[in-house]
Amino acid sequence: MAQLDLRPLSLGEILDRTFSLYRRHFMLFLGITAIPNLLVLAYNLATTMMTKFPVAPVPVPTQQLQARAPSGLFPLGFGGAILVGLIYWVVYLFAQGGTVYAVSELYLGRTTTIRECLGRVRGQILNLMFVTLFNLLAIMGAFIFLILPGIYVACRLVTCVPAALLEDLGPRSSLERSFKLTKDNAGRAFIIFLLYFILLYAAILLFMFPFLFMVGLTAKQPEMMRIWLAMAQVGNVVAAILVGPFLTIATAVYYYDLRVRKEAFDLQLMMNPSGNMPSGPAGVPHTLS
Repeated sequence: MAQLDLRPLSLGEILDRTFSLYRRHFMLFLGITAIPNLLVLAYNLATTMMTKFPVAPVPVPTQQLQARAPSGLFPLGFGGAILVGLIYWVVYLFAQGGTVYAVSELYLGRTTTIRECLGRVRGQILNLMFVTLFNLLAIMGAFIFLILPGIYVACRLVTCVPAALLEDLGPRSSLERSFKLTKDNAGRAFIIFLLYFILLYAAILLFMFPFLFMVGLTAKQPEMMRIWLAMAQVGNVVAAILVGPFLTIATAVYYYDLRVRKEAFDLQLMMNPSGNMPSGPAGVPHTLS
């Protein structure tokens, strides 16, 4: 554990450590995110190739084409939407869970591989599905009371996935754990979310929008339109692969920072002779918790 450096971090240090981890282990995080997303890309490309465009299509505003282009679902209807939704969900969970495990190993000074990280997620998929479902329901319930409460709840639940994976907690316990850890720290989570969405939309603008623009220009040429739609699918996945790890890495680093601040996690780790991941503050004297 020569690289172990657990200490309270400022927001700037959390972001700096996030970018540093991503840069130094770029191929690891890229592989964890890319492998599941390539399955989604293959599905979307297949549905795009099967789409039958009219020879003389009725003119459609470019904005409508842009809204429809990324889905790749128009030949499959409602059933296809449900199927691809499940695919996206499972892909997201594998990418997020694998990234959390990778950050945990690297952050604690150990080494890991793409195969090991994704392999550890397989046994946690069902639990992660319920964790993310409960998380979504809690945020949607808060949004009913206006936008700001929804954003606040999202920021308080940002560490529920790392808590579920690294402490082996169930859906309800992981949400309660995140809410406890992020008490008085929602502002930092908001900045992490804000920066993530800025990066995501910048990547979409760079890698996807040019192809969607060409879709609008070739609306009367079905074959060319099909090609540009396929390229838009590729650009969409490229943006997701490149930007996706940032949020998960930042969330995992933020999770460790909160545990160091509130539970003296660095001391827990030093007091643990087995080198295993200590979960929760139980093993720490009360004066250090």
